[in-house]
Amino acid sequence: MTSAPPPEREPRFRTGRPDEGKVAALVTWALYILSIPSVALLVPLGLVVAYVARGSASGVALQHIEAQIRLFWSTFAWTIVFSILWLISLLLSAVLIGIPFLFVFWGALFLLMVWFTVKSLFGLINLLGDRAP
Repeated sequence: MTSAPPPEREPRFRTGRPDEGKVAALVTWALYILSIPSVALLVPLGLVVAYVARGSASGVALQHIEAQIRLFWSTFAWTIVFSILWLISLLLSAVLIGIPFLFVFWGALFLLMVWFTVKSLFGLINLLGDRAP
């Protein structure tokens, strides 16, 4: 028996030009980085660009596009969780129990936004250096 890693963890390389999909990956990272000034309005547009380009991308660009899609959905899920907890804290603040938690979950949402932007910035730097995300 060999102990090879599962096939889903191995990078998928497709035939084609080595830089195919790089422009779309660059645009998606740029849209993700602009999430703070755009109040996250450009992030779904970046996700659409990533999904459209995923079929034709190859090599490192494909790895970046798949990382961008994973980054969006993981951040989206955590945003939903923290927002629900923030709303529960808002309701509990009527009896003064939830007031400290309002600040905790607001801070968690802020840190999540900063993490998303920093991760996108590092992804862009790696893509410009032709490195995996």
